[in-house]
Amino acid sequence: MNAQLELLRAAQAGDREACERAVTENSGLIWSIVRRYYGRGVEADDLYQLGCLGFLKAVQGFDFSYGTCFSTYAVPKIAGEIRRFLRDDGMLKVSRGLREQAQLLYTSRERLRQRLGREPALSELAEDTGLTPEEIARADLAADAPESLQQETADGLTLEGMLGTEAPEEAMVERIALREAIDQLPEKERMTILLRYFKSLTQEQTARVLGVSQVQISRLERRGLQHLRESFAP
Repeated sequence: MNAQLELLRAAQAGDREACERAVTENSGLIWSIVRRYYGRGVEADDLYQLGCLGFLKAVQGFDFSYGTCFSTYAVPKIAGEIRRFLRDDGMLKVSRGLREQAQLLYTSRERLRQRLGREPALSELAEDTGLTPEEIARADLAADAPESLQQETADGLTLEGMLGTEAPEEAMVERIALREAIDQLPEKERMTILLRYFKSLTQEQTARVLGVSQVQISRLERRGLQHLRESFAP
């Protein structure tokens, strides 16, 4: 049996020494995730301890029969533990009623699609729901799942292709950080990226929804992608 798997099995069985060794041997993986959360008002060592806790939870929950690489399973667990702490501690602001807004938006969008026979414009969604464009953007981002950098637009483009990828573990960290990076974009760039890469609309369709020209969408998309590249720069 693979030595690492033997170590993980022992740790899962409650062997304290095995747990400590597993954490030590995977410290590089833990730190690679921790670094994504610097500047949140929490000391790096405290973030690392949270990452270790998430790692140990991953050890306990890992199913060896699935044949999945352990690091693939562990990365979202580590990040989730850190994000949970930051959210509960008030460092990550999560709007109250965001899920309700997303459901309201979904219902409105479907109703307007049937009535209009096309994708409703942002102004039409705002009028129908009473939400501001900013609230619509946040609700859409909350409802969609930006875990995949490989999701294609109608033009066959992917965020993975625009941002680049590294080792599997690093790529997973980028997926986790992607939502936060998009949320920091200016409103029009955020809406453009959302519609292009998470709704898979063409530039022409996106232009109709936002009520601007296709040329403007092209510019907004380029600027948005450039900002994302800068966010993911070493």
